[in-house]
Amino acid sequence: MKEKSAFEEDLKKLQKIVEDLSSGKLTLGDSLKRYEEGVKIAQSCAETLSDAQRRVELLMKKNVKFSLDNFDGEGQQQEK
Repeated sequence: MKEKSAFEEDLKKLQKIVEDLSSGKLTLGDSLKRYEEGVKIAQSCAETLSDAQRRVELLMKKNVKFSLDNFDGEGQQQEK
């Protein structure tokens, strides 16, 4: 699994690519190159997140007293 710092770096690269593409200052050729680079980085990030999800699910199966339903989308425990 990708190190957290590498994942965070990839997110920053994606943000920069979006800013560059949104600026309208790139040529068509440069825009296509940056877009392609962004797609590759996004796919890598998606794989990292998918791996993390599988690891969490595996841990949840090993320790059934915890469930994903106890947490909201921001990682905060929900009141019951």
